[in-house]
Amino acid sequence: MATTGLKKRLGLVDLTLLGIGSMIGSGWLYAALNSSGYAGANTGWAWILGAIIVLLIGLVYAELASAIPRAGGFVRYPNYSHGNIVGFVIGVSSLLAYTSTAGVEVEAVRQYAMYWWPALGNADGGPTGLGFAVQIGLLVVFFLLNYWSVSFFGRVNTIITTFKFIVPLLAIVTLLMYFHAPNLDVPPPPPGGAHGVFTSLTGAGIVFAYLGFRQAVDFASEAKNPQRNVPLAIGIAIAVSFVIYIALQYAFMGAVPANLLSQHGWDGLKQVFQSPYADLARSLGITWLINLILIDAVISPAGTGNIYLAGASRVLFAWARNGHLFKVFGEVDAKSGVPRGALWLSLLLAIAWTLPSEFQVWGGLIGAVTSATVFTYMPGPVTLGAFRRHLPDMKRPFRLPLSAILSPLAFVASTLLIYWSGWSVNEILIPILIIAWVGYAIFGKKNAQFARDLGCAWWLLIYYVVVLILSALGTFGGNGAISAPLDMILVVVASLVCYFWGVKASLNVPEITEEEDENALAGGKVSDKYVSE
Repeated sequence: MATTGLKKRLGLVDLTLLGIGSMIGSGWLYAALNSSGYAGANTGWAWILGAIIVLLIGLVYAELASAIPRAGGFVRYPNYSHGNIVGFVIGVSSLLAYTSTAGVEVEAVRQYAMYWWPALGNADGGPTGLGFAVQIGLLVVFFLLNYWSVSFFGRVNTIITTFKFIVPLLAIVTLLMYFHAPNLDVPPPPPGGAHGVFTSLTGAGIVFAYLGFRQAVDFASEAKNPQRNVPLAIGIAIAVSFVIYIALQYAFMGAVPANLLSQHGWDGLKQVFQSPYADLARSLGITWLINLILIDAVISPAGTGNIYLAGASRVLFAWARNGHLFKVFGEVDAKSGVPRGALWLSLLLAIAWTLPSEFQVWGGLIGAVTSATVFTYMPGPVTLGAFRRHLPDMKRPFRLPLSAILSPLAFVASTLLIYWSGWSVNEILIPILIIAWVGYAIFGKKNAQFARDLGCAWWLLIYYVVVLILSALGTFGGNGAISAPLDMILVVVASLVCYFWGVKASLNVPEITEEEDENALAGGKVSDKYVSE
């Protein structure tokens, strides 16, 4: 038996642990080493900047999710504010982002497991046939953990997240005992400086490490009192993760043996430390920490992969509810409260991401996944601006302060993250999104709203084209025809133009479909003015 309603079973602690459990995954196992190779001791600024940017984006979605709690809200909100073309294209970026993340996490599990079981990988770190089988097997386990019920999923996540707290904290305390301050004076390789900080945000996995805040939004329809708990869960998860990550970063950098650092430099350590924290513990002779980290290196990414597979199913569920997938993917099993059709599709797509590709090793995947995810977040500030303009009386349990400033700033920050991902990532992802836009405009349903939806979507196509051109000509992997900082100034200007264009081009009467929460809008009652069946 299937239904369309999700069950409200997740409290504040559950939502917060979903966020923290998503953040403390493979990111902490690799980001400290990778970011040191880009920015050296300046990498602390990257963690701070990353937290600020993600918090800005998170606060935008806190307002949207507290006012209109929806499963897979990142996909639903653009459809409400700008119609089917924008909703479809953002759905494509969400599809890429969510289904790939589970694949990234099982890749991290396999890479660390090679420490015990070398047959899982090749000399370059890529998976062997056995390695692929292990990765797929892990995804099937995640699928089964999610299949039975939301409550069972929540209990498993709470247990795993508790363990995921303990190991990083023990690593921090232990490595600080070996802290060698002169390590922080060793410069990173050129270009370093601000360029290194910006590059490390996406290329080293720093922003990726923070992206788990989105789980509170994706599970908003299954949350108890989402108007209060979603914004709180976002803020708490980002704050706790920031403290853990910044401590891990400097504990790692300070504990690297001076002889290794002088011989290889920060960038060269990537060739020495295949499993960064385990190899660092080995170089320091801390046997018990090696084993503990290797255990956590399986549990931590596996726990995150489990959450993201569940999140991917909610996004596919939302895409189906938008009318862009078969209806079976928008149905919920009545007994378990799980969108099982969407969960099956999430499993198949996640497996596809583990198949051979040029991005197969964790470090190669991370920039592409981060950029795809930020493409999903990017329209949120535009939707918030549209709702503030057209629905001034909407009941907003959480209101973004100074939204006239912070909302466009969040859009600019998202665009900069996309730009900093570099040309090698953008030349692949942005054409896919352009093709999705053009394809839907040509082959999409030509109903009575098609011309209206097309008019609401031009800003998004121009945005993609402009960012693609600037990325090709800029200094982050482009040909350098536009030098720094002019390239970033142009990115900021272009994003502001597209932001205000996007807000102005939005639907005069947003089409907010009625869901299980019927108290989202003004006066605690869904108005026919805002709701479409």
